[in-house]
Amino acid sequence: MSALAPPAVDLQGIRFAWPGAAAPCLEMAAFALAAGERVFLHGPSGSGKTTLLSLVGGVLDPQAGRVAVHGQVLGELRAGARDRFRAHHIGFVFQLFNLIPYLSARDNILLPCRFSALRRARVQEAGTTPSAEAARLAQRLDLDAALLDRPAAELSVGQQQRVAAARALIGRPSLVIADEPTSALDADRQRGFLDLLLAECADARAALLFVSHDARLAEHFDRRVALGEINRVGGGA
Repeated sequence: MSALAPPAVDLQGIRFAWPGAAAPCLEMAAFALAAGERVFLHGPSGSGKTTLLSLVGGVLDPQAGRVAVHGQVLGELRAGARDRFRAHHIGFVFQLFNLIPYLSARDNILLPCRFSALRRARVQEAGTTPSAEAARLAQRLDLDAALLDRPAAELSVGQQQRVAAARALIGRPSLVIADEPTSALDADRQRGFLDLLLAECADARAALLFVSHDARLAEHFDRRVALGEINRVGGGA
């Protein structure tokens, strides 16, 4: 990655309050994530971690300040262009997974390649197909091949979490955002998941912003950040 590459994430002067709230839940002077950097973000429940990830992913807009991803200011994009930018460049493991319940596990994993020609092209440039890449990621995450044909709604919570992780990684996004991605996994699968996540991000030279309550995982990251150190307010969501 070139030293001249813009930060993967660059937040300046952020203020965010939920509608009707008496006070903001986030006030941040600055926060940056370098291209290819792996950051472990932690904080107590209600401190604003998920809200921050939603701002970085362009799901929410701040009332003040600027959110830029790879040099693109998200607030300058119309809704459709922002959706396309997110599909091309960001892999998101949501805390509640956000799988489509009636689609098979395989079809859920393949969604980014269907929404983004860029992610589909990256798979093909690696000499494989989206379907084969979905199967590879599923295998690495200890998802039995037979499970890939089952609707997401029929999978266990842990299986759904691993499907959501495979969906985030397919197509080599340049930024991966993970919100408590190991919370439903046992110890062995947690280690396997983290090994895969870090290896895939390293291979794609992708930045990783990883939120977890499990402080034992922090040692695997380049930098550990407590939200309370960068957020000037104590409340959150």
